[in-house]
Amino acid sequence: MDYADDSLGNGAYAGLPIVHVPEGEEPRELPAPEAAAWRIGVDRNGGGKSFEELFLSFVGTVDTTKVTTLIIGDWGNAYERDSSEVVRLLTEHAERLPALRTLYLGEISREEAEISWIQQSDVTPLLTAFPLLERLEVRGGSGLELSPVRHEHLRDLTVESGGLPARVVRGVAESTFPALEHLELWLGVDEYGGDATLADMAGILSGERLPALRHLGLQNSEIQDEIAAAVASAPVVARLESLALSMGSLGDDGAEALLSGQPLTHLKHLDLCHHYLTDPMVARVEEAFAGSGVEVDLSEQEEPEDEWRYVAVSE
Repeated sequence: MDYADDSLGNGAYAGLPIVHVPEGEEPRELPAPEAAAWRIGVDRNGGGKSFEELFLSFVGTVDTTKVTTLIIGDWGNAYERDSSEVVRLLTEHAERLPALRTLYLGEISREEAEISWIQQSDVTPLLTAFPLLERLEVRGGSGLELSPVRHEHLRDLTVESGGLPARVVRGVAESTFPALEHLELWLGVDEYGGDATLADMAGILSGERLPALRHLGLQNSEIQDEIAAAVASAPVVARLESLALSMGSLGDDGAEALLSGQPLTHLKHLDLCHHYLTDPMVARVEEAFAGSGVEVDLSEQEEPEDEWRYVAVSE
């Protein structure tokens, strides 16, 4: 799997066809507002409307009171300008988006900006302005902030990054999400701001504020062995249906910790894809879960280069 391929190539998101917001120059038949995943993004070749102009065109052309799904692409030189204008426009127009349930902030291709070049901002206002939001996906960790919040309806939170700041991980860990079922964090590397430690993840691993959690992904980390060791005794694991420790530097030490820790045979899926396990350890893991019904992904076995282990997504 090419984790760095961030395009929505199938033309759909959250089960809905993606429709680019009309710019107003040419009339065209539009789908029902609730029947599309509406995408707003500037033309990366330049010469088109600004993001604010596109957004205002969107709220002026589409009945946004029925829009359920919104995708935010490039807001204009996203490698230089942060997403604060996007957050401001969304929160200022929150009353015109009462049905919004799914939001993807930063659906930006590599041609527009590498993942670690995307300049994000404080996304906390989005959670406070949209109390009925069920799914939030954010791409890019540079400049990203998230303060501890309580949100009653969020079910899916995904943050993809090549380096996720510790303050964001703590913000998630200290938030209360009673309905959250899916949590996925790409932690990244220190070189690109991924400075989170196990202490920052304590609230996630305890699961105290995440009573509905069924999938946990602590992925793409250069401290994947340490994370695996912590997960091996983490209280939250007992209620999970799937666990992802993929995309990072997982080696034999981390796998040994998983095998000697709490039972994982209640899981439906264990994702260890992109790992540095030796052949004997791969065989041990396969044997440990044989006949258990757990689907274990051990694909993309990597070879260290001069003992250096790289994560799947960094720059």
